[in-house]
Amino acid sequence: MRIYAVWLLVALAAFMGTAQSQEIIDLYSSIESADVTVEGDANGYVLRLDLISKGDVLQTRNLALDGPGTWIVRWTARSAEEGSYSVCASLQKDDNEVSRMCYNFFYGGPSPVRFDVRDFYADSRGMHLSISGRDPTIVDIYYMLISGNKALYVSRDKAVPISGGLAAPTQIDYAWKQILENNREYTGRVKIVELNHNQTRAFMNSFIARDDAEITETYEDEIGASATVLGNSRVPFEGTLRFELSQNGTPLARVEKKTPVLLTGDDETVEISWNSTLDPGIYQLSIVLLGNDGDIRDVEESIIEAEPVSRPVNNTTAEAQAQESPLPAAIGFIALAVAAMICRRGH
Repeated sequence: MRIYAVWLLVALAAFMGTAQSQEIIDLYSSIESADVTVEGDANGYVLRLDLISKGDVLQTRNLALDGPGTWIVRWTARSAEEGSYSVCASLQKDDNEVSRMCYNFFYGGPSPVRFDVRDFYADSRGMHLSISGRDPTIVDIYYMLISGNKALYVSRDKAVPISGGLAAPTQIDYAWKQILENNREYTGRVKIVELNHNQTRAFMNSFIARDDAEITETYEDEIGASATVLGNSRVPFEGTLRFELSQNGTPLARVEKKTPVLLTGDDETVEISWNSTLDPGIYQLSIVLLGNDGDIRDVEESIIEAEPVSRPVNNTTAEAQAQESPLPAAIGFIALAVAAMICRRGH
């Protein structure tokens, strides 16, 4: 009986150990924004963040959570003064605080910079940044795709080397892993952490996701035309190619054909044919790429110089005609014989 009780206690302890509690496990903030990561089933919980200076709460943000994840808030920092600040995050349920974490930082004034982000922006393809360091350094980079106040996902690149020398920045392009929804607003956020000297910097900007593609190659002749389309967005491109043929300003043909569904880096070739082979002459061809909403994404114009169609001689037919009509060959032989007799008399 005692052994059974011991095993029961061990099993209960193991079960309680595997039960996931609601907890704030990470917090970072600057004077512009903050991100906080919550672990556990936090559905129905409230996350409160306070921006504090000299003991006074300057700004407060309250977020209703729908589960675990990383949440982002923006601070209004237009009139921020130089000094020390704190951000405290509190996870609450029914007015009871179940987890709390604070982060301290200093705003303004000179500070040693181990790395410098020269440029950063996010768009429908991903995030793009240019980063340099005074000396070679190693950083961790967090990439966040945000909708509203929640990160749809967070990706982390560990131990990324940054070369020294401000004149040669490192260019980093991070492609979104998630398919985006056309005409929806997102925010891209990058957080760079230099662990050795405990320096962290974050940047973000909002964008409207758009389908995008371009025409990279075309071909045209008397029979038809083709265009190769390259996708340039994580929004699925489901556009249309319009082929417009004209001569001396007079429209002759207009053919539209759907493109295959394309994402960033995908390319496909679309081919069409005219109703009949074009007559000899000069033609103008306009190829228009239309996006998901019918907007023009790219245009390529070219000239078609249709040549007369040459017909090869049929040797079999020519030989047959020569056999059926021996008269021209006989006349030639007689003419040669007469010329020879005249020459002999002359001598």
